[in-house]
Amino acid sequence: QVQLVESGGGLVQPGDFMRLSCVASGRTSDIYTMGWFRQAPGKEREFVGLIDWSGDGTFYGDSVKGRVTVFKDNPKNTVYLQMIGLKDEDTAVYYCAAGRRVALSADLVDYWGQGTQVTVSS
Repeated sequence: QVQLVESGGGLVQPGDFMRLSCVASGRTSDIYTMGWFRQAPGKEREFVGLIDWSGDGTFYGDSVKGRVTVFKDNPKNTVYLQMIGLKDEDTAVYYCAAGRRVALSADLVDYWGQGTQVTVSS
């Protein structure tokens, strides 16, 4: 099993910058990719971005491409989500995700964090 714990989030203003972090523990040798999804009220869980755990390849969701960067610190077993130009529609619970494959949809994710709320509001 892999445990994921997110930190960061909270209330941010439109146009601001945000950084979330996620620390993995447990059977981290299982991890092939780590990344982020988000879920707004009444909507499905949406892919945000992920990174290849052993390399540097990244994938990003179309709705956030150009505003998001996913990067990692392998010795710290930590993945980060950095977002600029925040908009009201970025308000959601952001979930850290890890898996044994490239998981571009929620049904392919093997491990989830508990989620952290991000609210974009002035």
